[in-house]
Amino acid sequence: MGGAAAIALLLAIPSSAQDITPPGYAIPPLKSVGPGTPAKELFGRVERPSQGREESIGFYTNGCLAGGKALPLSGPTWQVMRPSRNRYYGRTKLVQFIQRISKRVAANTSWPGLLIGDMSQPRGGPMLKGHASHQVGLDVDVWLRPMPTAEMSMPAREQIMSTNLVAANRIDLNEYYNKNTLQVLKIFATDPEVERVLVNPAIKRRICMDAGNDRAWLQKVRPVWGHDYHTHIRLGCSGSDSSCKSQADVVPGDGCGKALDWWFTPGRLFPRPPANPPKPAPPLTLAGMPKACAAVLNGP
Repeated sequence: MGGAAAIALLLAIPSSAQDITPPGYAIPPLKSVGPGTPAKELFGRVERPSQGREESIGFYTNGCLAGGKALPLSGPTWQVMRPSRNRYYGRTKLVQFIQRISKRVAANTSWPGLLIGDMSQPRGGPMLKGHASHQVGLDVDVWLRPMPTAEMSMPAREQIMSTNLVAANRIDLNEYYNKNTLQVLKIFATDPEVERVLVNPAIKRRICMDAGNDRAWLQKVRPVWGHDYHTHIRLGCSGSDSSCKSQADVVPGDGCGKALDWWFTPGRLFPRPPANPPKPAPPLTLAGMPKACAAVLNGP
């Protein structure tokens, strides 16, 4: 399929997707900075990684990234989506993981490669919007649709939408799910560096049905609302990173059956908004982050 035809096909498929990037969009500068300035306003405006030793500092939802590495925007088996967001940074091992796992997907499925969503910002930290995690260079979102055979233009990558695999009843999947989707998720989950593969509960439910007798890999695939058009892959802390806080081990078992039923009760599938909405938590500031993150933010 030619480049124009491949892009036309992507644009024609209805989807629920990440925000598109308006042409000419730029983050406005801060008028002032003080102790109460949300950390996301500071880290979200940094354009380049810090110099010096590579390190993940803190936890996935409260930390930063020193010496981050950029994933090339295009490779033989991957393409970075929404490049204007400048969220294609991570640890060296995350960059190498994407390059390695995308090649494995291309070799073992009908997918030519992977469409890569958000990784981390140049120095990690909280983002202006879109994620609570992705702060230490060990998380990556992968779109649940195959990479086209032709390299997309940068403007196209800002506008093309991903594909929603979840049916309207939020229990079943639609026609965009197939055996290749199952195989791609299995390839992710069987990589030894992967700690979590996060998907919508309906996707987890379906792969529990389709996995057959080889079920050990299902343990790493965890249900989380919202992951209906992409999967979130998380790598573990490196053994040499004393400042990186590890996540608790996954619960033993494949996570299917009764362990999954909780997600599909009526009140959780279609929750009603509370009569008295809780007061939003105050925004995370630099003072609430690991102390070393101030040096990462303000250093060369």
